[in-house]
Amino acid sequence: MRYDNRDDIIQLTPQWHGERFDNGRPRVPDDILRRLQKVALEEAWGVCWGHDYKYQFQGDWKVLNGNRTLVGRAVTGVMVPRRPDLHDSLLEYGQKQEGRVGFFNSWVIETLVADDVMVIDMFDKIFQGTYSGGNLSNAIRSRGGRGQVLWCGIRDVQQVMDVEGLTTFYRGNDPTGIGDVTLVGINTPCRIGNAICMPGDVVLGDAAGILFVPPHLAEECCERAERTQLREIFQFQRIKEGVYNSHQMDSAWSPEIEADFREWRRTSTPDDYRHLEWEEDRKSDQVSSEGAQTLL
Repeated sequence: MRYDNRDDIIQLTPQWHGERFDNGRPRVPDDILRRLQKVALEEAWGVCWGHDYKYQFQGDWKVLNGNRTLVGRAVTGVMVPRRPDLHDSLLEYGQKQEGRVGFFNSWVIETLVADDVMVIDMFDKIFQGTYSGGNLSNAIRSRGGRGQVLWCGIRDVQQVMDVEGLTTFYRGNDPTGIGDVTLVGINTPCRIGNAICMPGDVVLGDAAGILFVPPHLAEECCERAERTQLREIFQFQRIKEGVYNSHQMDSAWSPEIEADFREWRRTSTPDDYRHLEWEEDRKSDQVSSEGAQTLL
């Protein structure tokens, strides 16, 4: 076996047709990550569920520095209980054949690049299951990592809390160091509680928990949420202006309100939403164009 293997990663992510990192991991564009910062977890979950991705969410976490929404590209690591023959052969292989330094947990960290989130499946182990502490958490941040999602424990809680810009989702803490575990995969599928995470998934974390968004669905999550947000901006403005009441806005919109919304979009759409395209606008423009050609 080989760690962080390009051919394996590409084979496992066939629905992604965009840019990839050198190791084959899907690279969701920076702009999509930026837009996802404003997407509620439940909105993105609805898109995943609608596409039959039913095992993408996991709640029940402890969180450090969780005062912001965590968004980043997943780098995964899978660890299993130590079996001497497997442990010794993989440790020797990684160090001698792939030139990796230190213990297994540092190997995953060394693959991180900017805007990554490290996602570790260590079978919910806390005693001697402390994947990271103060040193490794600082190492993650120094490589540009945005966070760590650990289905296991941490140590040095106060030091981890003091790492500015790093959000940590974890299961528990213990003063013991990591032990009796073996790394069997880097950037392979991993199970985080009831959820599955793949390399390159977009990690979306907030007070509700963690959602792993398949990379090919990330843009759709943005667009659906942004369309809803734009409608809300319009309806809040019209209620404030006294044009409509809350009952009219909360009910199915009348044709007159829909027409007002279309015109408002043409003249008053905030800059953050101007990239959205609307089918009814394209049809209206097409009719207008055909009418003009008839007059000519």
